[in-house]
Amino acid sequence: MPRFSANLGFLFTELPEIDRVAAAAAAGFKAVEMHWPYQVPAEEMRRALASNHVTMLGLNTPVGNAAAGDFGLGALPGRESEFQQAVEQSVSYGHAIGATAVHCMSGLVAPDAASAAESTFVANLKLAADRAAQAGMTVLIEPINHRDKPGYFLHTVEQAASIIDQVGRRNVKIMFDCYHTQIMQGDLTRRLKDFLDVIGHVQIAAVPSRAEPDEGEVDYRTICRTLDDVGYGGWVGAEYKPRGRTEDGLGWLSAWSRDPSSSSTQGAVA
Repeated sequence: MPRFSANLGFLFTELPEIDRVAAAAAAGFKAVEMHWPYQVPAEEMRRALASNHVTMLGLNTPVGNAAAGDFGLGALPGRESEFQQAVEQSVSYGHAIGATAVHCMSGLVAPDAASAAESTFVANLKLAADRAAQAGMTVLIEPINHRDKPGYFLHTVEQAASIIDQVGRRNVKIMFDCYHTQIMQGDLTRRLKDFLDVIGHVQIAAVPSRAEPDEGEVDYRTICRTLDDVGYGGWVGAEYKPRGRTEDGLGWLSAWSRDPSSSSTQGAVA
């Protein structure tokens, strides 16, 4: 059974971000991840992680100007300096709190600008990977579905693998979010097997609701068995939007920890 981490951008959100670390630890999580924790001073976050014996896996680069519609900067020609500033902020903060990875967000791109966007993203990721390597960190890139985020440049696993090949840095990996990939492509177990060598992190949520992974069309028992079978040694991030209080929806975690074959989910992997 894989190890599960709590994404504190979605879980325990009734609490201030710093207090979510203790809540995750109390719920049994040994690792956490966050989206944009930068308003919490790094030293405070480091102390919270250490006192609760929790590992911080990763965080996202800032999105840019959210009010203007930005959702990442990595693939936007002409905004390279802004992206590198975002990478510097993420790596510096991440290193200070002991995080192991930074998710470099590609941003929204019009279809007719895809070629220039790809070249920009590859060039930006080379610099980002080199900066992250200085801090002993991995760079993650995540395909995001076009139903939730229309126009997001990076949207398929194959596209991500091609970009990683072009970047040519060993510390650049795919963040394989099963929720996004199921919506865009399906065929999850085959893709997990085919791209294992370039997968750095896995995330789960129910499809289509994005709620707890014990409902919907994906049987995550199968996904977990697949990850065990192929020898995946990383964490699986619980990045879902709880149906109610986070604690009330963690039955899947305790059930799978006891016996994954006995947990109740609906449907099957498409």
